[in-house]
Amino acid sequence: MKVEGRRTSGNVEDRRGMSTGKMAVGGGIGTVVIVLIVLLLGGDPSQVMETMPQNTGTESGSLASSPEEEAMVNFVSVVLAGTEDVWTEIFRQSNLTYRKPTLVLYRDQVQSACGFATAASGPFYCPGDEKVYIDLDFFDALQTSYGANGDFAVAYVLAHEIGHHVQNLLGTLDQVNSQRARLSETSANRLLVRLELQADFLAGMWAHYDQKMFNSLETGDIEEAMNAAASVGDDVLQRKYQGRVTPDSFTHGTAAQRKEWFRRGYTTGDFGQGDTFNANI
Repeated sequence: MKVEGRRTSGNVEDRRGMSTGKMAVGGGIGTVVIVLIVLLLGGDPSQVMETMPQNTGTESGSLASSPEEEAMVNFVSVVLAGTEDVWTEIFRQSNLTYRKPTLVLYRDQVQSACGFATAASGPFYCPGDEKVYIDLDFFDALQTSYGANGDFAVAYVLAHEIGHHVQNLLGTLDQVNSQRARLSETSANRLLVRLELQADFLAGMWAHYDQKMFNSLETGDIEEAMNAAASVGDDVLQRKYQGRVTPDSFTHGTAAQRKEWFRRGYTTGDFGQGDTFNANI
């Protein structure tokens, strides 16, 4: 993705030099994997965070950062700025106002309006404070653990979370949460899959218009995004970590579904084509 000369967002809250206190998470790496699967790329953070110890005390510390990490900070800030420009214009065309979310960068653990999270939670969007939370180490894991290489895999992750913000502004998140509360666990999961696939579609829509507005894409970028989407499909993750696939427990969609809805968003750029709630999936 071409970022040279592009503006960075002013809506980045850097908490990497802050600590919310030490916390031990029981269960070792197995627990970390379970939490990561539940929350990876847009899961409902409240479901897992409310079971974690709460520690609201914060303290500042010195920020030690590598040049590579600072380059990543610049990159995600450019991507965030691109989402701001794209969605502001799309909302304006519908006589709506786009409220810009904040991107919170943190290390190890963080307090949000949705509760307490650790880096193992993966990136998440919290509608309570309209912020996206990301520990930058996640992007290393995205490559080493999931084989999702390339800078546009990173852009896809952030664009997906911003997709949840768009859903929040449009009232979709509230509607889905209200419906899920009245459904069985299996039916609620199916509804959540449709919510997540729409966020993938919205990430594709952003890529469509970012290219139109900034000529930002390079050869292979879309393939990187689709590979990232596929690498975190429910079927792929379940097969990898539990050795079997149980569709009733899906919360994000299969690898094929995630790729397909991102592709639709990118190729059409038409919000009307992203009604995953009434689509045959």
